[in-house]
Amino acid sequence: MDDLVKSNLVPEADKRPHAAVGTHAARVVAVKSWLKRHVIFALTVLVPTLCATLYYGLIASDVYISESRFIVRNPAKPTTSTALGSLLQTTGIAHSQDDAYSVHDFILSRDALRELDEKLGIRKAYADRHIDIFARFPWFDRDTSFEAFYKYYGKHVTVEDDPESSISILTVRAYTAQDAYRINALLLDMSERLVNSMSERSRNDLIRFAEHEVKIAQDQARDASLALLAFRSKQSVFEPDKQAEIQLEGVAKLQEELISTEAKLAELRELSPSNPQLKALKGRADTLRAAIEAEGSKVAGGSRSLSVRASTFERLALESEFADKQLGMTLETLQTARNEAVRQQLYLDRLVQPNRQDEATEPRRIRSIFTVFLLGLIAWGVVSLIAAAVREHAD
Repeated sequence: MDDLVKSNLVPEADKRPHAAVGTHAARVVAVKSWLKRHVIFALTVLVPTLCATLYYGLIASDVYISESRFIVRNPAKPTTSTALGSLLQTTGIAHSQDDAYSVHDFILSRDALRELDEKLGIRKAYADRHIDIFARFPWFDRDTSFEAFYKYYGKHVTVEDDPESSISILTVRAYTAQDAYRINALLLDMSERLVNSMSERSRNDLIRFAEHEVKIAQDQARDASLALLAFRSKQSVFEPDKQAEIQLEGVAKLQEELISTEAKLAELRELSPSNPQLKALKGRADTLRAAIEAEGSKVAGGSRSLSVRASTFERLALESEFADKQLGMTLETLQTARNEAVRQQLYLDRLVQPNRQDEATEPRRIRSIFTVFLLGLIAWGVVSLIAAAVREHAD
């Protein structure tokens, strides 16, 4: 009875703390009970979403993106049939697809990374302590090798090709706007240097080969001309056909004179066998015969005859003519090569210069958190279905 009276005399305020403690304990018990019953939901949705919120909200570093656009063009090659391609062709910007791929490979190469690090020190830029631990180089494995940095570089520098217009899009991600801009600008300078080097080498190789052929043809033409000149000087043969024609005309005149002399000699023998002129006419006929034989041997028959020397002369003349024609062809080829070299000149035109952002565009924090939440819901649904199927099979 006394205890009942005392309890009724306790103030109401003294009972409230005990009630609050009881309510808090009940809530903790309720939360633990709910988590126990929904452990899959907590592990697949709540925990990843909470981690993503902490990372993207408090830890993740701002990422600045510098983007530029360029095209590798060749005036001699046609561009695509699209509207933009036609427009580029009318303005003299015909793309060279294979050469553009070469530029892409160079931008993503180890050589480009090595030069960037030598000139800009990008390894230090990406290893800055202000960058969050998950984005900074090196990764958690602490691998500081060049190959590890090359893999890291490939995730921050990308180059894509627009299939409609063949315009290349170079994108650089860095953790300061200045670093992203400087890397993008230097990559464009290096790519332009590469294109010029490729063009120069191709042009020089093409012209050098043609000039080498011209040099060979010139030497052959000179040697053939000198051989023909030496033969003419040594053999006293300049135009064998004309010289033989002149010799034959002389022989024909001598033969006519011999015929006339022999006719007179025969007539005189018949009319006056003792005439003293017979001896003179006979001597003249013998002289004419000897002259005819001598002049005839100059044209044909002897080792020094024109017919023998003409074959050698015609061979040398033919070689000289062929060498001259060959020289003319190689000179035309050289001119064609020079024209082709001009048409094969490559150009890297910057359609859009690298930009310098004044505000970070990545990471997209809210969207990333929401994406993690959605993926968690999907994982929760899949795991729940699997768990339910396992329980049903066990039952």
